[in-house]
Amino acid sequence: MELKGKTALVTGGNGGLGQRICHALAREGVNVAVGYGASREQAEGMARELTASHGVRAEAFGCDLANADAVARLPAAVAARFGGLDILVNDAAWNKAIAFADLDALTPEVWARIMAVNLTGPFLLAKAAAPLLKASGGGRVVNITSVAGLSPQGSSIAYAVAKAGLIHLTRCLAVALAPDVLVNSVAPGLLEGTRATANLTPEHIARSASASLLKKPADKDDCAAMVVEMCRTETMTGQTVVVDSGRVFH
Repeated sequence: MELKGKTALVTGGNGGLGQRICHALAREGVNVAVGYGASREQAEGMARELTASHGVRAEAFGCDLANADAVARLPAAVAARFGGLDILVNDAAWNKAIAFADLDALTPEVWARIMAVNLTGPFLLAKAAAPLLKASGGGRVVNITSVAGLSPQGSSIAYAVAKAGLIHLTRCLAVALAPDVLVNSVAPGLLEGTRATANLTPEHIARSASASLLKKPADKDDCAAMVVEMCRTETMTGQTVVVDSGRVFH
């Protein structure tokens, strides 16, 4: 798909990885709706930076992904401002680091919040965006999942289960939205400089990096570049690509 002039909604667009994704798309001439949960000023600053750096249209859009009504309204709000919607990138995430063995700490409230933001929110957003993406004549959905969804690891059981669900949701949406909309996902490994990593202990970060073949964290720009390729592709759908410096094979 030719990307120049298209419009993308990137949830979590003001986060560590989200910013890289927004810049990577904007470099291709994509107009960007920067989705955010709470950091309005940061998201608005990000939008101004995209316009100044790449000459594209960019605006910030707030939405609590745990609020089903707000999620349902978001794609239409973006389309109303930009004249349509071609790409949805589900990058926003929420997590709380809880050791797998500490089941008591994984309360129903924490479980529900993690599921709402990481799995239910992306589904509802894709559902609401689907008519707009189909109408664009070349819609794309890219979900940002995690290697925690491919093996029993990560910072909490709930996060791992939610990301595993997001990987299978990618496959199911690929079936549901074919042939009009292509749906794929990127599964990063350990990333530095993100809100999710900020929840981890230094020991956890060091252990995760050393466990990879390349002995270093994954690169956010590599992940962002893969998102761009998944938007550009014409014949890949239902796939998950791992970017983790060689730690998980699937």
